[in-house]
Amino acid sequence: MKKGTIILFIFILIKIILQYLVVNPIYELHRDEFLHLDQAKHLAWGYHSVPPVTSWISWLILQLGNSYFWVKFFPALFGALTILIVWKTIETLKGSLYACILAATALTFSALVRINILYQPNSLDILCWTLLFFTLIKFIHTQNYKWLYFMTISFAIGFLNKYNITFFLLGILPALLLSKQRNLFLKPQFYGAILFAALLISPNLIWQFQNDFPVFKHLKELNDTQLVHVERMDFVKEQIFFFLGSIFILLAAFVSFFIYKPFKQYQLLFWAYVFTIVIFIFLKAKAYYTIGLYPIFFAFGAIYLSELLQQGWKKYLRYVAIAIILLLFLPMLKVSLPLRTPEKYAEAAKLHRPFSEHKWEDGKIHPISQDFADMLGWKELASKTDSVYNTITDKKHVMILCDNYGQAGAINYYTKIKGLKADAFTADYVNWLDLTKEIKTVVRIKTVDNLSNTRDLSLFGGIKEVAKIESQFARERGTRIILLSDPKIDLAKLLRQERAAGRLE
Repeated sequence: MKKGTIILFIFILIKIILQYLVVNPIYELHRDEFLHLDQAKHLAWGYHSVPPVTSWISWLILQLGNSYFWVKFFPALFGALTILIVWKTIETLKGSLYACILAATALTFSALVRINILYQPNSLDILCWTLLFFTLIKFIHTQNYKWLYFMTISFAIGFLNKYNITFFLLGILPALLLSKQRNLFLKPQFYGAILFAALLISPNLIWQFQNDFPVFKHLKELNDTQLVHVERMDFVKEQIFFFLGSIFILLAAFVSFFIYKPFKQYQLLFWAYVFTIVIFIFLKAKAYYTIGLYPIFFAFGAIYLSELLQQGWKKYLRYVAIAIILLLFLPMLKVSLPLRTPEKYAEAAKLHRPFSEHKWEDGKIHPISQDFADMLGWKELASKTDSVYNTITDKKHVMILCDNYGQAGAINYYTKIKGLKADAFTADYVNWLDLTKEIKTVVRIKTVDNLSNTRDLSLFGGIKEVAKIESQFARERGTRIILLSDPKIDLAKLLRQERAAGRLE
């Protein structure tokens, strides 16, 4: 086995193991992970918030036992494969082993660690962006049109995983027009590849059409509740912090497209980056939507730096470059990764230490990261719901109704009671409701923000608050568990009517 192959294998192993080590055992699964895991039980060509690929992976996780290990394995694997693609890009560009090691180090010890701890579409999204760039580079390098079809396959997988990759097209098309590759627009193979991509993603497009395009409704919800709080300057600043320890490699990459002769033919990648960033800024997108743009540029930057630092005293700077990456990764461990307990982060916030205060989607500042708060309190919720459920005699006519998908998914994941199922009127759960049986008792999970809304409570003769989520730093802190009995009307019939009318929200 070649030396480079052994080193690559070591990086992949380090990457996967690292993803398990950077999460303190006090944290549970994340709110979004529960939704994705529940989708495995309801396979379809699309969902309210995401395309279908995540559900397919969730189905595989379910077959493997649905354990914490497998939930966390796949984002770690996608992160490792991103490193593999960048490594292979460097080999394609005839870069040195040092360039491979430098790029792999930069990616292993970067913001990707934070992204790859969560089972969300983001990890595969970044991999697909990187794979798209790789196939484009292979096409430019070989002028073999088969790589256009590999590009379409990469795009289709990415599109069926997360619609975010569509912005790659919006950025790359004007970049192509500015490059020598513009003659592609005159080639039938180019349009054949586009038709092939359309064919691959068509099942999801048909599903969207049949369901009145829920993706647009989801985008509106994002804009109204989350993106409205995004500041464009914050977006720009966060681009710097994603790869702060290795930003010099990215800068070297951008410079190399203009002054390093072997890379001038790949200049369109730089313009694709510029156009895509501008689009994201204009749309006030979340900063992390752009992360898929960056990994491929580490290949170019690492090669260019390895050429600059190969003779005389400059050879020693090769070691300095790797040391800088590792040293600047250490603060990230303390600040942005869930290594410490919530109490430690809250203590740092009280002392106003740098980067210790966090802006959530509500636009307010909180003592711990929203992601970390979304990883607390779920086991408590499931345990208390189980206890309430066990007190009910007639279990055949019970409905467990939650305010959000995190609550429903967490109960479904952590429950110890076989057959227990929680529902919600949000996201995809509204389509998964079983309304064929009479509902006599409702275990109502109600967030603090929704306590003033008593319409649902007015439908019952018996109302009893039986439990509350106490976890101090959980986003669900204060959530009530209310036992509702003696319904005044036929609830199943009412819900069937409201669902048919599209009023279950």
